[in-house]
Amino acid sequence: MTTAICSGSFDPITLGHLDIIRRAAACFDRVCVCVSPNAEKKNQMFTPEEKLLLVRTAVADLPNVEAELWPGLLADFAVDHGATAIVRGVRNTSDFDVEYQLALINQDIHPGLETMLLPASAAYQHFSSSMAREMIRYGQPLEAYLPASIIPMVRDFIEKKEG
Repeated sequence: MTTAICSGSFDPITLGHLDIIRRAAACFDRVCVCVSPNAEKKNQMFTPEEKLLLVRTAVADLPNVEAELWPGLLADFAVDHGATAIVRGVRNTSDFDVEYQLALINQDIHPGLETMLLPASAAYQHFSSSMAREMIRYGQPLEAYLPASIIPMVRDFIEKKEG
């Protein structure tokens, strides 16, 4: 059984993230989504537990995909889950440069762990969680940016925080 890892901070998960996860799920027997708290990122909108719930809801229709929180190194998560590859989406050359460096570091930590970079689908190339958070903050329609299954949860989480 081949296992791949898709990772991110998913604050929140977008249709672009989901597209990469779906494409990875079509290539591997099992995909583990690693939800990383990523304390270095500022202005996070959702707690790690909320992010995990959003991801699990978004991937619920994918039988070979699971998700969990992981506070440590991604390479260790991959080895812990028997993965042979980390799958990452890239939108542009800046993303590629960052992901290439991370791939080399992950191979240094665990030789044999491959990184596969999937180019973002054209429809999602301009997507980011930062952009999605802005749409949420300003009460914009979310259907074009977030998986439909999580939109009610996102609105509920925000209402409770503002509440």
